[in-house]
Amino acid sequence: MATPHLHASVTRISPLSKSPCTIRPLERSRWGTGDYVLAEVEDPGPASTRLELCNGRLVEADRGDLVIGALGKRFATLEGTGDWEAIGPDGRMHALTEGGILGLCQMRSALLPPMLPLSYRGHVFLGGEPTRMADFAIRGPLRVLGVPTVLIIGSSMSAGKTATARVIIRLLSRAGLRVVGAKLTGAGRYNDLLSMRDEGADHAFDFVDAGLPSTIGPADAYRDAMMPLIGRIDELHPDVAVVETGASPLEAYNSDTAISLIESSVRMTILSVGDPYASLGVMTAFGVRPDLVTGPATKTAAGAALIEKLAGVRALDVRDHEAHPRLNSLLREKLGLEGPRGDD
Repeated sequence: MATPHLHASVTRISPLSKSPCTIRPLERSRWGTGDYVLAEVEDPGPASTRLELCNGRLVEADRGDLVIGALGKRFATLEGTGDWEAIGPDGRMHALTEGGILGLCQMRSALLPPMLPLSYRGHVFLGGEPTRMADFAIRGPLRVLGVPTVLIIGSSMSAGKTATARVIIRLLSRAGLRVVGAKLTGAGRYNDLLSMRDEGADHAFDFVDAGLPSTIGPADAYRDAMMPLIGRIDELHPDVAVVETGASPLEAYNSDTAISLIESSVRMTILSVGDPYASLGVMTAFGVRPDLVTGPATKTAAGAALIEKLAGVRALDVRDHEAHPRLNSLLREKLGLEGPRGDD
């Protein structure tokens, strides 16, 4: 009996989980970012074995399992780095993310388990041609985003950006507004989008929908891939867009380019930080003055007070229900909306 394939969540935009495909090696000179490949799980040992499937569920991979993911790159400040271009002739690689970005791990934090080891078995072919994420990317009109937008940026990964987006989406949707959530940069997981939908977003998108496994790469290529996605969001005519950029604007994920693509529509900017001093660091280095600072650094009155002293910007723990009346008031002011009033 053939071993079933585990389709990682980077395959969710493709028909691979439902279509017959063939697997065969492809000469290395033809490999590229976003290629769908099949890899076999080696002995995981102490490595993390979790993989996120295309439906968002997590599974524990075991030795001999066959995984379909996408060649890509990761440069995470707190976890690790890896690159498909570093894969050697032996075809050994790793799952750089639970979502199925595949490449050779080059460095990881000593605080985390090793990444799941894999061996290349071949590229995924449909209709006689190798498949890549770009084949299934959103196609749409190239138009400027004209939707009032809440932009959420951060000081680093794991600074509370997605948690903040969920709160904002919840408040806006409960006020009866049509909301689109989006994560424009990073090396994300499908779970981020599912959580936005759970909180009431009518639609949620990320860079995977644009055909990118992560957003590391030349700015021009990133811009070309994202413009149809931005056009699709505008085409939906939501009342509000809640847009998150992964990592920080100063890292390798093209967040600065993403912000430049939507800045004309931004009505409110929220900075999420894990440390009070990081608020001033991002504001100074990136030249941005947010309307609000939030994140783990605001979970105590001491942290919020220090941020306001250092940066001269309002600090608020948006996950604190007692703060929601003030947050709602700020949203109404910045977005020019009568709502949201649901949690006042």
